[in-house]
Amino acid sequence: MQVFSVTCLISVLWLAFGYSLAFSPSNYYPQNGHTTRTTTIYGNAERFWLRGLTINSTNQLAPSIPESVFCTFQMTFAIITPALVCGSFADRMRYWPLMLFIGLWSLAVYCPLAHTMWHPNGLLFTYGVLDFAGGNVVHISSGVAGLVATLVVGNRRGWKPRDYDSHPPHNILLTFMGMSMLWVGWFGFNAGSAFNANQVAGIVMLNTQIATATSAICWMLTELIFRKKPSVLGMVNGAVAGLVCITPGCAFVDPNGAFFVGLFGGSLCYFGSNLKHWIFKVDDALDAFGVHAIGGIIGGICVGFFATDQVTGNPNQCGVYYCNTWIGGWQLEKQIVGILYSIAWSGIVSFILLKSIDMTIGLRVSEEEEEAGLDASLHGETIVNPENKKDSGKFKRVNQGEVNEVAAVPPTNDNL
Repeated sequence: MQVFSVTCLISVLWLAFGYSLAFSPSNYYPQNGHTTRTTTIYGNAERFWLRGLTINSTNQLAPSIPESVFCTFQMTFAIITPALVCGSFADRMRYWPLMLFIGLWSLAVYCPLAHTMWHPNGLLFTYGVLDFAGGNVVHISSGVAGLVATLVVGNRRGWKPRDYDSHPPHNILLTFMGMSMLWVGWFGFNAGSAFNANQVAGIVMLNTQIATATSAICWMLTELIFRKKPSVLGMVNGAVAGLVCITPGCAFVDPNGAFFVGLFGGSLCYFGSNLKHWIFKVDDALDAFGVHAIGGIIGGICVGFFATDQVTGNPNQCGVYYCNTWIGGWQLEKQIVGILYSIAWSGIVSFILLKSIDMTIGLRVSEEEEEAGLDASLHGETIVNPENKKDSGKFKRVNQGEVNEVAAVPPTNDNL
């Protein structure tokens, strides 16, 4: 319900304000004849409610495709980013405060970061930070916001640090199926960001596949060393980490660089996902910070090491590994600046929004609502009705043969 609602909400906000705030043209000519430029942080109002977007118009960032296609493509990024944030505070936040926070967050965090990083007038773009498909804009911003949200809202009741078996995934098979679709869909995100079926899209697809596969293996091996058993859930998390890590540099590194990105991403994100147990003591339910923020940071830094002018075509866009220390070090510095900027912007604005909402209308559900489950308590429905009744007034849990009228948790295969 939360993710589906976010999809619909952001689609409407993108139509009304988001697209213009992120990607409005650099110059336009109002009736008074003056030229107006976008700022380095926000776009202007020229595309509010998509004014000026016609069947023949194009955007400066993608002149080879219709602007309507570019607008829709960028909308998918605008949707998935706040949806990632929701994973951190799963099972705890009230529905309407969540929707208010996500709407404000999209306009105050995602749109300015997208403009800053990808727009020709953007602050980080002009500085020279490289982020091809969203390491800073999507993953770092959402992961940091997820961590802040978890700190403000609090942990799920019953969650304990270092208790790795508490609150396990509901269904490993569904997790595996979702990751399989995500892997294929990620080619659309990364290679699609080339806005053309050209050589860039080809190397992006290859790099994405290599980094993801390498990362999944490295996560599994790391898990084998520290937890003594390789798991499908671990490999799934490792694959997500690889997708995240290669995203910022998929069009700037060669396949050998992609291998190293996956090598570092899979092993380091394993430790990143455990920071919630070791350091922060927060219940980041879906590891938005540990995988997405940490993965985005690793991927951005790897660009400073493994970017090569053989792929970028620009001798000044080259990492330490392939170029001399001066050029490579300068690019690495730019990457670190972009990462720190994204962390600060998302963290500070997210905290202000969350605290403001919490102090006014409140964020967290009651203890009774959390115990009953948000499906039942907030939405009056469950995924599965154990007794196959049409009347959804009562929601029951099947647990080892017992029926308790307390929560809406579908039965497991063993119980069936």
